[in-house]
Amino acid sequence: MVESLLRSNRFSNNKKFNICLFFMLLLMYFLTLGENFLIIILVSYNKSLHSPMYLFLTQLSVSDIMLTIDIVPNMLNIVLNERPSISFSGCITQLYFFGLPVGFECFLLTVMSYDRYLAICSPLHYSSIMNQAFSVKLILASWLLSCSISLIFAISICQLHFCGPNTIDHFFCDLEPLLKLSCSDVTMVQIEASIISIPDIVIPFILTVVSYMYIVVTIVKIPSFSGRLKSFSTCSSHLAVVSMYYGTLTIMYVLRNEDQSQIISRILAAMYTVLTPFLNPFIYCLKNKDIKEAYKNIVYKQRAYFSTLGLRFR
Repeated sequence: MVESLLRSNRFSNNKKFNICLFFMLLLMYFLTLGENFLIIILVSYNKSLHSPMYLFLTQLSVSDIMLTIDIVPNMLNIVLNERPSISFSGCITQLYFFGLPVGFECFLLTVMSYDRYLAICSPLHYSSIMNQAFSVKLILASWLLSCSISLIFAISICQLHFCGPNTIDHFFCDLEPLLKLSCSDVTMVQIEASIISIPDIVIPFILTVVSYMYIVVTIVKIPSFSGRLKSFSTCSSHLAVVSMYYGTLTIMYVLRNEDQSQIISRILAAMYTVLTPFLNPFIYCLKNKDIKEAYKNIVYKQRAYFSTLGLRFR
C-alpha cells in the first residue's frame, strides 16, 4: 500500500474560473448543510410532523449531510490547490463514508416508495402497518445494510497492493479510480462489486418501480380529477428525487464507457454528490404545506420570545 495518494489536477488551469467555482461550491456547501439541518430541527420540534413520512425525510437529510461533509471539503481543496494529497487511510475512510450514504439512500428511497404505496393504495391499513415502530425498524435495517456493504468495499480495497501510479484521476476516492491504481488483479473485486450492486441498487430500484406502477394504476382509477391530482401530489416530490438520483447513478456507473471524458465524469459525479443533496430539501419542502407551517410557527415563537426579552430590558 502507498502511504499517500496524490489527487488529480484542479478542475481548470484558469485561476479566475477556479476561484468562481470555489465560492459557488462553498455557498452550496453551507446552504446544503443549513437546509438539511433545518429540516431535522423542524421535524424534531413539531409534533404535527412526527409521522413516518417526515421521519424518513429527516433520515434523508442525515444521509445528505454525511455525503456533503465527506465529499465537498476535499473538493474545495482540489479546486484551489494543485495536486493536493491524501493519505491512504484517509482515502479509504472517504470511500467508506461515500458508499454509506449512497447505499442508504437507495434503501431509504425504496422504503419511502413503499410508504407512498401504502398511503395511496391501501389508506385504511396505512396506520396499522406503517406505525412508528415499524418505520424505525426499516430505517435501522437500511443503515445496517448500507454500513455492511460499504465496509465490504473498504476491506476489499485494503487487501489490494498499490505500487504504481499514485494519482487519483477524480475529485474523491471512488471505487473505480482506486482499482485503476492497483498493481493487483482486481477482477474479483470488480465481480464482487457487480454482485453487491444487485441487492444495493438493482433490487431497491426494481421495488421502487413496482411500487409506483401500483400507485399509478390506483391514481388512474380515482374518478375525480382533483382526487387524482391530490394523490399524485403526495408522491411527486419523491418521484422527482428518485428520477434524479437513479438517473445520475445509471449514467455514471452503468452507461459509462472508457471514451467518456474525465470532465463529463466529474460533472456527473458532482450531480449526485453535490447537487442532489443541495436540491433534495427544495424538492421536498418547496410545496409542502406542513413544513412551511412548522417553519412559520418556529419563526413566530422566536419573534415572540425576543419581543418578550425586549420588553424586559426596557
